Amino acid sequence: MSSADTATAPPPAFSDAMLEISRLEVRYGGIRALHDLSLQVPRGGIVTLIGANGAGKSTTLRTVSGLVPPTGGSIRFEGREIAGLPAHKIVALGLSHVPEGRLVFPDLTVRENLMMGAYLRRERKEIAADLEWIGEFFPRLKERLRQQAGTLSGGEQQMLAIGRALMGRPNCLMLDEPSLGIAPLLVELIFERLVALNRERGMTMLLVEQNASLALEVSSYAYVLETGGIHLEGSSAELKNRPEIQAAYLGH
Repeated sequence: MSSADTATAPPPAFSDAMLEISRLEVRYGGIRALHDLSLQVPRGGIVTLIGANGAGKSTTLRTVSGLVPPTGGSIRFEGREIAGLPAHKIVALGLSHVPEGRLVFPDLTVRENLMMGAYLRRERKEIAADLEWIGEFFPRLKERLRQQAGTLSGGEQQMLAIGRALMGRPNCLMLDEPSLGIAPLLVELIFERLVALNRERGMTMLLVEQNASLALEVSSYAYVLETGGIHLEGSSAELKNRPEIQAAYLGH
């Protein structure tokens, strides 16, 4: 992906944050998984969260989306407190989560999986229009609408997981390791589509990604998570040039 494909959203001004996490704490029994974690995602921006395995990145997304209960702190989406709300209510507010490992329904067809993403909606014509749009956005899905999701490649399943989330018509998309276990050519295609989604539709995104170089390339702002807390933050371009980030995450 060339530098021309990089997300063009301006650095966060933090005065128009769509998602605001403040002093978030999560515990699993006696283990503190997140502590005093604060971050913001500006409207129309792509923000990435990078860090080593076990740093708490997936826990952050799962807590925001209502799958893990927080033990402290605040999560505000579009100005509304959502910490502790059930997951389906958070989806209804316009926040969708593409989980690590994709988690498509393997025995359902591609079309049935996509329709599962629209389960809270009732407007049939708009749902049909969105289904057609996703088929144009990811042509591989359109070619495989009647195919069982479990027979798709890893990259095709990732496209399906993203498409399913988009069928809920979110204002903000959270993505957990979208490149994991996917062939490089399909990783390139998927990230080009994500940048296009941001540019063309103004989709706000919070991205967790093991490929730190790619994550810093497509995002405008980044947070580095270590042992459950924010260690560093700054513009993606700035962090990409920091020696400690290059040594720890970029292989330089």
